Amino acid sequence: MKYLSVIVLSLAASFTMAAQNVQDAAADAAKAIMEAPEAPQKVEKPKYWTNSLKTNVNLGQTGLTNWAAGGDNTVSLAAFIDANANWKKSEMFWNNRLQLDYGFLYASSKPILQKSTDRIYLESKWGYKTDKMKNFYFSANYDFKSQFATGYDYKTPGTLADADGNDLVGGALRQAWRDARVLKSGFLAPAYTNLALGIDCKPTKWLSINLAPLTGGFVIVKDAELRKSYSMKVKESTTDQMLADANAALGAAASKTEKDAAAIALGNLYRASKFEFGAQVKADAKVNVNDNFSYSTQLVVFVKYLDIKHCPRINWDNRISWKLAKYFNLTFATNLIYDDKIMIKNDKDIDMYPDGKARVQFKETLSIGFTYIIASKK
Repeated sequence: MKYLSVIVLSLAASFTMAAQNVQDAAADAAKAIMEAPEAPQKVEKPKYWTNSLKTNVNLGQTGLTNWAAGGDNTVSLAAFIDANANWKKSEMFWNNRLQLDYGFLYASSKPILQKSTDRIYLESKWGYKTDKMKNFYFSANYDFKSQFATGYDYKTPGTLADADGNDLVGGALRQAWRDARVLKSGFLAPAYTNLALGIDCKPTKWLSINLAPLTGGFVIVKDAELRKSYSMKVKESTTDQMLADANAALGAAASKTEKDAAAIALGNLYRASKFEFGAQVKADAKVNVNDNFSYSTQLVVFVKYLDIKHCPRINWDNRISWKLAKYFNLTFATNLIYDDKIMIKNDKDIDMYPDGKARVQFKETLSIGFTYIIASKK
């Protein structure tokens, strides 16, 4: 019995010492955790850039077989790209936008591809806000406008038959249509580039108004035969007699080859570019009514200081987008231009205005097509 008591007491003492060791180890571990340096928290880098890319492709087709009402078999294809890259840090921002439009049409009545839409528009705007200017930014705005390819006015040929009276077919028919078309535009013909210095006002998130009293830029017409219609300035070396002779040669030209050569000779008497200086007002608005419907518009008015007798140059673009499904949109776009330096000929009053006259230019497109958008996460 005596030995049993000793054994029990020994075991009790051992368990007590083990428990004490466990408590001491736990206390030491807790103390080590408390005294350990805190792990540095991961700091997320600020995002200054927001990017987006919107692509739209529209395809149209009409096929007629024994259609009594008449019409054309047509195929059309058009593509649109709207890319944005915007940077903002504290009181400074830099917005960049590139819009590209291109499309063509083929109709059975005109056996050649016809350009239906063509546009290059690049805009870059920098702004800085001071503490004393709420919603106002000092700004510098650069923009460039032109088109990709040569554009024509497609006139009906004077005859679609050969010398024997047989209808033209194949390559001969296509060449007749090519010979009848009238050159209207081309890459850098015309092109407009401007740098505007002023103030940018943003009263709301969806509206921006830019007032630029110091705006300078160039109008460029690369193709010589178009320079007169875009009112380019005559070269210093050109005399009145040279102009009269060149115009007389153009009027006397009979064949297409002679007319083209005479038009180029006349155009070479004019400068390929001219500088313009004035004031510009630009208003941009973009409204997202909901996740499926949006509207954007831009109005640009430019007034030349040294040529106030002429009307301001106006460009007004509108675009309405309605999301029909995940990747399909209905788009309605309009473009309005008025520039009294651009002479446009019209067959209805060609006798009264042989060199053309200034007219309001208007284009509208309605299309349904595939749309895909890539945008950076906010």
